[in-house]
This record gives sequence, C-alpha cells and structure tokens, in this order.
Amino acid sequence: MSGAVPVLTIDGPSGSGKGTIARRVAERLGWHLLDSGALYRLVALAARNSDLESTDEAAHARCAAGLDVRFSSTPAGDEQIWLKGQDVTAAIRTERAGDDASRVAVMPSVRAALLERQRAFAQPPGLVADGRDMGTVIFPDAEVKIFLTASPEERARRRHKQLKDKGLDVSLAALSREIAERDRRDSSRAVAPLVPASDALILDSTVMPIDDVVDQVLAVVRQRVG
Repeated sequence: MSGAVPVLTIDGPSGSGKGTIARRVAERLGWHLLDSGALYRLVALAARNSDLESTDEAAHARCAAGLDVRFSSTPAGDEQIWLKGQDVTAAIRTERAGDDASRVAVMPSVRAALLERQRAFAQPPGLVADGRDMGTVIFPDAEVKIFLTASPEERARRRHKQLKDKGLDVSLAALSREIAERDRRDSSRAVAPLVPASDALILDSTVMPIDDVVDQVLAVVRQRVG
C-alpha cells in the first residue's frame, strides 16, 4: 500500500481534533497531507450542485471518479480547497457538508471510486493521512497508526467554538445531537466502519492540549520511522 513511502494514519470521530493534529504533524515532518474527509465532502457538494438524488449511489460514484479537485494553502498557511477551479473551502466546512459527507461515505461504490485516488497521495518523503478508515482500509500497512478520540461533550464544545469563531450562529445542543448521530452512522456502516485498527495507538485528547498531542504523535513517528 504505502510501499517505500512512510505513512502515518490519524483516524477518529468528528471533533476529535485529527485534522488540526494531522496538519501540524505534516508541517513539522515536512510530509504530504491527505484530508480524506474533504474528498467525501467534495463529492457531496459536487453531487448537490449537480442536483443528484441523495440515494443515487451510481451517480455519486461517477461524481467521485470525476472530481476536479486541488488542495493548496493561502500565504498565511491556511487550507484552500478548489473544486472545478472554485474555492470551496468554506462551503465544505459547514455542518451540512459534514452531515452530507457522512451519508455519502456509506456508499460502497463511492468509497471504491476514491480508494486509489487516496493511495496515490503517498509520495516521498512521507504522508500524513487523516480520516476514518486510513489505518484500516486505505493504508493497512502504514508504519504508524493513531486513533484520536475525545469525549462527545468535548467534541461538540470544540466544534461549537470553531463555528462561533467563524461568525456562525449554532446551537451546542443541536451540534451534540448531530455528532452523536454521525458517530452512530460512521461506526455502524457496513463498509469501512469507524473503528481503531488493531495495531493503532489510541490517544484520548479530551484533556490534552494540542501541542502535547502533536509532540506525542511525533515521538511515535520518530521512534518507528526514524
């Protein structure tokens, strides 16, 4: 899967902090980054923009296979995601986009269409892959696997603060319900459910500062990869 290219997978539920941790670890290591969740959000957004029926799995799979996507960064280092030449970074980071992506992710043919695309991100000098099935399905032979989690209450609180900081008026109670439903759907789906890989290191970030989590992940990578 990863071949001669070292791969670090960071899986976990929504709001666990895996995206932030993955970006910081990739920057510290100088490795490439795969935000697999963004791909599913992009499929959901492209399908919605094309007025596809939410239950039309074949159409969603074709949409996934033909994604015209590009990842880049702003001069300040913030993420930028382009779909058909349009900046959709903000559009795919909404709660609706996340919920839509969770629904799309249960479709086996969509997951199959994105499989090789995700594996192609493994390029020298290494890859940090962030998602829900990176260590179990996409990169089962990864040198280092992390499963990052946090309590449901803490994950809802973090997401609430993130959205409020963006100027969005959201309900903490509603976010808690949405996260619980997304957890249920992601962990119970028939294809690639959200579970830790058998050889993954499980980190609970509920009370851990971000810098401490980053340092702990880096220590494991340097121990196993060098």
